Amino acid sequence: MCVPGNMLNTVAAQDSDETMNIADIATQDYLEVDVGTRMGKVRSTFENGNPKGIIVVDDGEYEGVISERQVLQSHVEDDAKVAALIKPSRKAPAPTVDRHEGVRETARVLIEGNATIAPVFEDDELWGVVTDDAILRAVLENLDAINVADVYTDDPITIAEDDGIGKAINYLREHGISRLPVLNENGFLTGVVTTHDIADFVIRENQRMTQGDRVGDNERMLDVPVYDIMNSPVETTSLETTVREAVETMLEYDYAGLVVTPKDDDREVEGVVTKTDVLRALTFTEEEQMDVQITNVSQLDTLSREDIVISIEEVADKYAKMRVHHAHVRFHEHKEKLRGQPLIRSQIRLRTSKGQVAGSGEGYGAESAFRVALDKLERNVLEMKGIRSDEEYRGQLLRKLNEL
Repeated sequence: MCVPGNMLNTVAAQDSDETMNIADIATQDYLEVDVGTRMGKVRSTFENGNPKGIIVVDDGEYEGVISERQVLQSHVEDDAKVAALIKPSRKAPAPTVDRHEGVRETARVLIEGNATIAPVFEDDELWGVVTDDAILRAVLENLDAINVADVYTDDPITIAEDDGIGKAINYLREHGISRLPVLNENGFLTGVVTTHDIADFVIRENQRMTQGDRVGDNERMLDVPVYDIMNSPVETTSLETTVREAVETMLEYDYAGLVVTPKDDDREVEGVVTKTDVLRALTFTEEEQMDVQITNVSQLDTLSREDIVISIEEVADKYAKMRVHHAHVRFHEHKEKLRGQPLIRSQIRLRTSKGQVAGSGEGYGAESAFRVALDKLERNVLEMKGIRSDEEYRGQLLRKLNEL
């Protein structure tokens, strides 16, 4: 869908650094654990209280934040310490925000840290936290200006009713998402399975088992069909709905996102809209330079933010009729390594005047993965603009696709 840049800029401007900061929406009400805490206790905390995240400290000093998604995706045993989850993944200082930071920059910190909660500092001391919900509540009245069509993600990842929980976990990890629409054998929407649903199920099953049972039973748990744990019926929204209405629904039911369906048929999946999508809209600017956001920015090694911006601009500039409103680049690290370089998956998604277009790829190291994704993005841009049908460019495109 076309993103009306002027509308998004209006929303962003209304909530810019000049008019609103987080001093009044940050809170000192948060959960804190020491790096020496057992992971089993942390998992139980998420089950019992469903917090946005937990602040981790080491001898009183801030170390990082752990989320339910992070706990789910980790392979750390219950008897291990929280330090095993925090410290091996630290490639850069944990993201923080100043208590008087603006809403726009705070939203960017949450997005690029792939987080729903960020620690707030005042005078270099941990003061409290700010959450995605707090920001969205603060800007709610301004979200009437845009519709779901302006911020949603099309072509979502889905899963079948009889697919196992193990497959769902792999999808969530690979794509860095928190929910999967569930389809029946006819391709119709019948439910949604989320990170929290899976974490809740796994924790409950683990609590029922003895230590000796777990190896075999953990394998069988992964084969349980998602139909058994999915949420149904599904709370949906439509492209024509205002973002304010969609966010109000998310906040009311404590959902991180909604499935987007046609207004007159809630069985067909058109996309997904999440709180992160809305936060991303708040960060849009009216600057000349393309607005680029990077999720898991700490995984960049030989690649810089400037390199990423220039590379995407070069692809976009080749097709002058297409104006890019926003670019989102995401990196996800797999456990596999080659000569010390981790296998990385990179995804690039552009919101343009011609619609959404994306490219993804894998490689050892962030730069290699990004280059593969960039090449796929360029191919998809070519297809989207109909250049394939133009004989003048057909030979060039076929060579790009390695079909000659």
